[in-house]
Amino acid sequence: MQPLSGIKVLDLSRVLAGPLCTMILADLGAEVIKVEPPWGDETRGWGPPFVQGESAYFLSVNRGKKSLALDLKTLEGQEVVRRLAQRADVLVENFKTGDLRRYGLDYESLRELNPRLVYLSITGFGHTGPRAQEPGYDAALQGYTGIMSVTGEPEGPPMKVGVAWIDVMTGMMGAVAVLSALYEREKSGLGQHIDLSLFDVGLFALANLGESYLLTGNPPKRLGNAHAQIVPYGAFPAADGWLVLAVGNDEQFARLCQVLDLPDLLARFPTNAERVEARKEVVEAISQVLKIQPRAHWLERFREKGIPAAPVNDLAEAFQDPQAQARGAIWTLTHPLLEALPTLANPLR
Repeated sequence: MQPLSGIKVLDLSRVLAGPLCTMILADLGAEVIKVEPPWGDETRGWGPPFVQGESAYFLSVNRGKKSLALDLKTLEGQEVVRRLAQRADVLVENFKTGDLRRYGLDYESLRELNPRLVYLSITGFGHTGPRAQEPGYDAALQGYTGIMSVTGEPEGPPMKVGVAWIDVMTGMMGAVAVLSALYEREKSGLGQHIDLSLFDVGLFALANLGESYLLTGNPPKRLGNAHAQIVPYGAFPAADGWLVLAVGNDEQFARLCQVLDLPDLLARFPTNAERVEARKEVVEAISQVLKIQPRAHWLERFREKGIPAAPVNDLAEAFQDPQAQARGAIWTLTHPLLEALPTLANPLR
């Protein structure tokens, strides 16, 4: 993939959101120069696992980049960044609000050297507002933005998402923002400053749950693996493991009741709205039947009838799935220490 061939990106970011953004740009053909302090990006030390001293965390978001070590607290390091910024199309940074201004590396300063520069700032809370000076960490932002309040079992504690979900979403939104700014530059000839915060992204990504709150004023509750507005939709135990049912309409529910031999359930709750109101009863009836047979039995029956269902895979099962192999879900790259390096493929085709 080379649509960004010829675009030069200066990456001053560390950890996850910024490096993920710039890796996406590198995957799309941009030349990315990653600038790290002499002691390295923090994630080089995050582990285990380590392989030959290399952190899996660092490797997951830094492929395809050139590397440069600079101490930005020194005049020499600052001058190197200025020279690089003069030739760059994009600069991505995730320093705390105002930190780079002390070094003359903020957008206003670099715009004087390169008016075409697209400058992406990623912070915890943005450059305005009462929390602008506070640092941002994904787990804290999952608390601030409410996603933990709707994740987990109804009677259990609030839970964070298993990966740094807001960081990942922010990295992807950052790539969208950069591409949009580059397109606009074709018309105006000018770059611009993008102020992107984890807080804003976390609220935006609440999607249907966020909109439900705005319309009703009622904060949604935790439902475990269930869906707030669809029943049955979630994880169910079979005799030998877990599977997911995602019954999205009434016709699919009718076929499900046929497979499970539950005609009375269909007669009593033919519409999704009725099933949502009777969530506990519907889920319990389905669960009792699914526990009788192994997972493979049910998945085969559901495929025959066109009922959306899936196994709850662990990561080994997910990557060994024939679909993952057919779609090239793993890119194998060369690495100076690791030789063949398996990495997560970019999903763009």
